[in-house]
Amino acid sequence: MHTLLELIHNMSHSTIQGFFGVVGILTFLALMVGSGIYRVKQELKKEQEHH
Repeated sequence: MHTLLELIHNMSHSTIQGFFGVVGILTFLALMVGSGIYRVKQELKKEQEHH
């Protein structure tokens, strides 16, 4: 968590390219977490239908 906070803090001192790079990293991270949660929910739903 500390690394993520440091990344966000350093983003404010960065160039435009660095700023968009950090935004890209955070967007990718959010998509990965979101898709993981979605897939787990789908598997749980599928499991409940079989029982």
